[in-house]
Amino acid sequence: MTQKSLILVDIPEGGLVETSFLQTEGHPAMICHGPTETVPCPLVSGGGCPMAEAAHGILFQLDLDRPQHRAILERYKKVIREDVPIRVVTTDEKARQYASLLAGVQVWTHQPGIGDLDGFVAEVEAADRFESREIIPN
Repeated sequence: MTQKSLILVDIPEGGLVETSFLQTEGHPAMICHGPTETVPCPLVSGGGCPMAEAAHGILFQLDLDRPQHRAILERYKKVIREDVPIRVVTTDEKARQYASLLAGVQVWTHQPGIGDLDGFVAEVEAADRFESREIIPN
């Protein structure tokens, strides 16, 4: 089987997502636990992020109440190609609170199950039919 595209999963330490399903479907999952207090996200701090640059889909489950995490999502929306699917997992309350930030991405207000991930994988595969996965310069 040909290796399919990579999916970046931004999830807090100890968070759960069915990455085994993504891998079963042939999509390796790269896990990022987000920035720490001492190490900022390279994508936000002006450097590049090899994981974001390689991703053909992004599953974002970091805490939107944290300014650094909101900055990461804002940066994704600005620099990641439009055909790269981004899914944000959050609560109903945070979806309402951060509605303007979440505009343009699909939001799941529940823990994604196999059906959600299957649909996401289908979108990633459809996006793979396009040419390049480069990050768009500022």
